Amino acid sequence: MDGVPRVREQRRPGEQAALRFSVLGPVRAWRGGESLPTGSPQQRALLAALLLREGRTATSGELIDALWGEEPPSQALAAVRTYASRLRKALDPGVLISESGGYAIRLSDGAGTLDLAEAQELSADAEKAKHSGDLSLARELLSGALALWDGEPLASVPGPYADTQRARLEEWRLQLLESRLDMDLEQGCHAEAVSELTALTAAHPLRERLRELLMLALYRSGRQAEALAVYADTRRLLADELGVDPRAGLKELQQRILQADPGLAEPSAPAAEPAAAPVRPAQLPATVTDFTGRASFVQELSDVLAAASTEEGRVMAVSALAGIGGVGKTTLAVHVAHQARAAFPDGQLYVDLQGTGPRAAEPETVLGAFLRALGHPSSSIPDSLEERAALYRSVLDGRRILVLLDNARDAAQVRPLLPGMEGCAALVTSRARMVDLAGAHLVDLDVMSPEEALQLFTRIVGQERVASEREAALDVVAACGFLPLAIRIAASRLAARRTWTVSVLAAKLGDERRRLDELQAGDLAVKATFELGYGQLEPAQARAFRLLGLADGPDISLAAAAAVLDLPVDDTEDLLESLVDTSLLESAAPGRYRYHDLVRLYARACAERDEQPPSERDAALSRLLDFYLATTAGVYAIDRPGDRLVEHLEPTEYPGLVFEDRHRAQDWLYAEAVCTLACVRQSMGPGTLARAVDLLWAACDLAESGANSKEYEAIAGAADAAAQEAGAPRAQGRALTTLAFVHHITGRFDPADRAATRALKLALASSDPLTSCWSSNILGVIAIYQNRHEDGEAHLTRAIENFRACEDRPGEASALCNLSRIHLATGRTASAVALAEQGTAMYDDMDHALKGANGRYALGLALTQSGQLSQAVGRLQEALAVFRDSRQRLWEGMTLFRLAEADVAARRPAQAAANAELALTVLRGIGGDWRRGNVLTVLGRALSAIGQSGRAQVCWREALDIFEAMGAPEAAEVRSLLNPLAVA
Repeated sequence: MDGVPRVREQRRPGEQAALRFSVLGPVRAWRGGESLPTGSPQQRALLAALLLREGRTATSGELIDALWGEEPPSQALAAVRTYASRLRKALDPGVLISESGGYAIRLSDGAGTLDLAEAQELSADAEKAKHSGDLSLARELLSGALALWDGEPLASVPGPYADTQRARLEEWRLQLLESRLDMDLEQGCHAEAVSELTALTAAHPLRERLRELLMLALYRSGRQAEALAVYADTRRLLADELGVDPRAGLKELQQRILQADPGLAEPSAPAAEPAAAPVRPAQLPATVTDFTGRASFVQELSDVLAAASTEEGRVMAVSALAGIGGVGKTTLAVHVAHQARAAFPDGQLYVDLQGTGPRAAEPETVLGAFLRALGHPSSSIPDSLEERAALYRSVLDGRRILVLLDNARDAAQVRPLLPGMEGCAALVTSRARMVDLAGAHLVDLDVMSPEEALQLFTRIVGQERVASEREAALDVVAACGFLPLAIRIAASRLAARRTWTVSVLAAKLGDERRRLDELQAGDLAVKATFELGYGQLEPAQARAFRLLGLADGPDISLAAAAAVLDLPVDDTEDLLESLVDTSLLESAAPGRYRYHDLVRLYARACAERDEQPPSERDAALSRLLDFYLATTAGVYAIDRPGDRLVEHLEPTEYPGLVFEDRHRAQDWLYAEAVCTLACVRQSMGPGTLARAVDLLWAACDLAESGANSKEYEAIAGAADAAAQEAGAPRAQGRALTTLAFVHHITGRFDPADRAATRALKLALASSDPLTSCWSSNILGVIAIYQNRHEDGEAHLTRAIENFRACEDRPGEASALCNLSRIHLATGRTASAVALAEQGTAMYDDMDHALKGANGRYALGLALTQSGQLSQAVGRLQEALAVFRDSRQRLWEGMTLFRLAEADVAARRPAQAAANAELALTVLRGIGGDWRRGNVLTVLGRALSAIGQSGRAQVCWREALDIFEAMGAPEAAEVRSLLNPLAVA
């Protein structure tokens, strides 16, 4: 704390600020923001004794006993009176009063506040919230109460009364902590709780409730063996220290874990945010106001959903709607889902599975989005499809949820996404009839009847215009093949053109140029329907429609669309909004646009047919690539001032966005990640390959953050293959550099070494200095991990020379920091510290915050090994703050790991265990098994030091399995930890 009260009272001019007292830490007093003198330790003891009586009077004798116990000084009464007089002068009039031969402090009527009273009030409110079922509010209130503690209660206050009260307040704090941690586990925050509980059990080893919570948190995190090891450690400790067995609750929990009791599974409603109400997703798209017909289908589907929500013991209902594109599957499903919302009060989930596109949505990605929508914390979502599907079913257990899976590719894509729980239901739409989806209620949706089609047409156009031209209207809907989407587009055109008659529209549809025959022929019907709208576009609209359809990616931003069209942003927005009005384009969000999958295919067909000259298609995609490359290069330059990479990238003709703020630049990069990588993948042909590879390199943060590492790796591999086929050694060397980088990030060092070796050869052959620099640097880093220190020093020495030749100071600093690691590994500790300090200073000279954190990371390692532990922790904590701010998950996790190493060396095992647990949480899904094995090793050391040897053994056995599977030399160290006598 900074010595200023947390709460400042609002008061009128001239009104005196209220007093505030604290006892949950040092005994202090403030008036507003002004600290008041509280005198000597004995005077503070008197103040504390009066405050803790909560307004009741304490006699002089009671106060003497409180301050001095059984041996008071001869002038004790005079001293008490002196202390009281001094305090009365320091405080407001009427606060410290004398009565009945004693003293009291009265804080009623707004005279002042006491932190203990605030904590008691928050605790009581939390209990009420808990009983009312609002665990999120209860957690928030308890956290607020605990935040009022500022170290040891009554710190440095002498006297037997203070000693007794100090113990009481500390016990109460621990009870509040246990209550809050219990709520954490009730709301699914078990992974986050493990770190805190590990530290608490180390600080309070005999407190069985904390051990019980730790066992449950570990079990729910998938760490059953560690949970059981906690029980074994506890039983051994209690026997050695107290000669007793664990209490019954702890024994029962052990048995339930051994039996994998389903009742121990994580609760079904985790909280995404501490203060959030229970999450009830409402993701259904808006239903159309002019929904028409389909009465029998609506009734049939509604009956199925009603049975799922009312029949006890009924397994979830699945209805799968199949039919050609444009037949109205989604419209019908959304309409029925909205009607059934009341039967599914716990929420409705929706996803477009993009089954008709070239890259259908992956089930594991969808499950991650669903789990987050249901309130599950991102940090505890597992990686594999099977684990996510199991967690999804667990979260839905006991809930009534409706899931709408739109535009599915096939049954295999759908199966992991089905709720599988009583009271839940799923609606699925797909072009394919899902006969292989077990237990599904299948619905084959055909075109509208003539009556329904005419009714839909009339609702959109208006009764007055249709009534006098009924036959012409029937001709229109017949020409549309009674396909709902075609009817809607045709009717919308007519409604927007008040000078047209229905007969005019019917005549236009009768023209062979409108391909009416195709309109009624299978899948071509959708293409012909879109032709109706496309044929009426103004030239600028049609050009925009065609060219925007060429870009891969799920959607496109306004700025990127302006690049494709080579137009100002304002003009582009006007065009795109006009296309939205024609239903040929959708507005995904403000400033973002997307095509329906089928419309995108049609737009591309139009571009192939109508774009003249044909080279304009390539030019449009080239401008898009330029836009992404120029913008991404700008983001790279903001994050890495002085880095020479941007000067060695392929030149661009079309400009990108410019950011002044580093955080805005990073926000753009991550928001555009999928579209950027799609552009790279799409641009691997002649004329664009070199720029595509450079874009991939400039976007390397997408791999390092872990957000898109799998897609990044796949594209890097594809770029390598494309460059090799094209005979482009420079581009291939750069593609291999990015591939080596992402392999290194994911902990696959052998393929990383092979890729970097090939990159270096190609860089030398193509005279590409920057690739030569960075491939040498990566080779040196990989050699560190593989304990090839002589090779590593040679690579890094060459990298330093090459960076200097290129005048690339950030690159030189990076290589110096990496060389520091080699010196550490070979016993040259002093020079290792000097090299890391030199690299960090270079970064700081350039105001290079992100890479400066990498320098501090290397310096922290060197200082740890040289025994300068306090300095090491300081540098590592500085690095950690930057990595968190920059969303660099890999380096955030690795810095926590290095802090744990420093804590072990400084004999702070509880703090080491807490940091190692946090590292495991942050590194989930990134960094690879090798890094996880190292974290588990240091976690085991920390646990062993705090007496949790059984749990330590579990960690070491998992680490050993990892290292042996990889053939890593670290296996020998772990074996010695598991069996030191055998090694000796």
